[in-house]
This record gives sequence, structure tokens and C-alpha cells, in this order.
Amino acid sequence: MSLQLISPREVIDRYAQFDTVIDARSESEHALDHLPGALNWPTLNDSERQAIGTMYKQVNAFEAKKRGAAIAARNIAAHIEAHVLDKPRDWTPLAYCWRGGKRSGALSLILDQIGFRVSLVEGGYKAFRAEMLLDMERLAAQMQFKVICGTTGSGKTRLLQALAAAGAQVLDLEALAQHRSSVLGAIPGQPQPSQKRFDTLVWDALRGFDAGRPVFVESESKKVGNVAIHAGLLEAMRASACVFIELPLAERVALLLEDYAFFLRNPAYFCQRLDALTAQRGKVTVQAWKDAVSQGDFASVVRSLLTEHYDPVYLQSIERNFVRYTEAQRLDIADRGAVAMGQAAAALV
Repeated sequence: MSLQLISPREVIDRYAQFDTVIDARSESEHALDHLPGALNWPTLNDSERQAIGTMYKQVNAFEAKKRGAAIAARNIAAHIEAHVLDKPRDWTPLAYCWRGGKRSGALSLILDQIGFRVSLVEGGYKAFRAEMLLDMERLAAQMQFKVICGTTGSGKTRLLQALAAAGAQVLDLEALAQHRSSVLGAIPGQPQPSQKRFDTLVWDALRGFDAGRPVFVESESKKVGNVAIHAGLLEAMRASACVFIELPLAERVALLLEDYAFFLRNPAYFCQRLDALTAQRGKVTVQAWKDAVSQGDFASVVRSLLTEHYDPVYLQSIERNFVRYTEAQRLDIADRGAVAMGQAAAALV
């Protein structure tokens, strides 16, 4: 027997040693979150899992287990035919399910009987997630963050992209969250990941960094859209060195008109999103913005949003939350173009 039950901590420490990570849960459980790179081989799919659960409640556990075993056996056979027949003898998979190990255990037992060296996550996904969150806090405390600060539209995301292109280590939280981190930051057609998925994506990025080199990250609030930044990571960021970038106001307006072009194509959606600012800016101001949008005067609305709303709010927040902001390195960027961003990145790297 070569089936091994291993702790979540050992899974983290040995993650690169596994040839394949197998998630034996249903499709919806996998979609909500999964271990990095895990393949979904459901022992019971969503509809089957629901049917067996109903049988547990309406008939009895014994009948449900019999029916579930028959379905699981067929599904496992299909997975072996589709994915395992070409695997060499030294293939080393890691399998997990939700918590109890029944679904992943059934699959692992058969793989073990074939002769593969199979590892099973003790406590399943639930235990792994708890250990992963502890590890994220540990990793965050080790990193040398450099926080890119700057008012809305100053090109923080473009600078991060230029830094990544220049070979720097970059943690792009907005890219992972699929949100631009403001009331108007939702991206049409791009739903945000679940909180659990976001946490895993961030942890996966952190574990790939060299703690001996700086990690550039944008100054963020507690939440990026609907997902929250782990408290340990946020604390580490807020205690880190800052770089404040400045871009001329006209360039900032032009940059936002480029990055939020979907608002220009859909003025009604723009007006709908502006309504979210009514509580902060008042009905009269928001209505004036909406009237200008209806007339196609997008630039004046963006300029007003920056000077009257975003800039004061941002500067108050950054001074309050990032303890080293007052000693930040200042960096003037001439324009929003790739060349200027590349020069700014070179100066930082």
C-alpha cells in the first residue's frame, strides 16, 4: 500500500513534488475555489450529489450510500480511462475533497491499488484553506513590499505592468480580484472571484516570490470590489515603504477615458453607476454629472470626479492608513504612455 495521508502543512511544503493535484469534489465546489492547478475529477457531480443528498434525507443513509457508491464507481472508472491510462508508474498524484475524505478516498484507493504513490490531504480542502490562510500571513510578513501610491488615474496599474515587464516582482491585487477597486471599478462581463478563490490566488502569487527582493503592490483599501484583502497581508502592506507617483491632471483624465471606455460606449450604465455616489456627493452634484454624460461631455465629468471626489478621499485614506506615506519616494511621470511608464519602472527597479 502506497496511499499516504498527509497534513495540509506538508501539502504546502511539498506542493511542487506532486505531478497532478486532483479535486474530487463537484463542479460547483471546484469553481468556488480549489488548490492551485488542481484538476476537477468529480466523484459525484452536482446533480448526482444533490440526488444522493435527497436520498439520505428522504429514504435512509444505507440506501443512499449504496446508490452513491455505484455512481462514484462509474465516475472513477471514467476518470481513469480518460486521464490515467497513459500515466507512468512513478506518477505521484495528490487528491482531496471537502473534509471527510470519502470522495477523494474512493478515488485514491483505486489509484493506490493500481500501484501509484497517492497522497491524500488530511482534512480535505477545508483544512488546507485554514492552513493556507496562516501561511499567507507568514509569507506577507516576510516580504519587502514597495507600495505604489497615487491619486486615481495616475497610472498605478500601468506602472505595475511596466514593472512586471522589467522583471520586478509584482502583486497585482486588482487583476486577481478582476475589479478596479472603486465604486465605478466593476468591469462589465468580468465577474469577481469568490472570496475563497481570491485568497487562494493571492497566496499562490505570494509563495512564488523571492522574499529577498522587493514586491511592488498598489495601495489598496480593505476591499477590492466585493473581496477583502487578508488582514495579515493588508497590515504588512500598510507598514511598508511607499512610492508616490504623480501624473498631470490632463493625462489622468485621458488615461481614465481609455481604461473606462466601456462607460463611453454605454452612457446609461455610466449614469447608473454614478448613482452609487449620491450618498457621498449629493443629488444635485450627481445629477449634474449625469446631465453632462448625457450630453457626451465625458472629460468634464471625469475631471470633476477626480478633483471633487476621488482625490480628497484618496489622500485622506492614504495618510491615515499607510504609516510610511509621509516619507514616500516621489516620482513624476510625464505622460500615460508606455515609454514614460517604462522609464518610471526602470527608475524603481
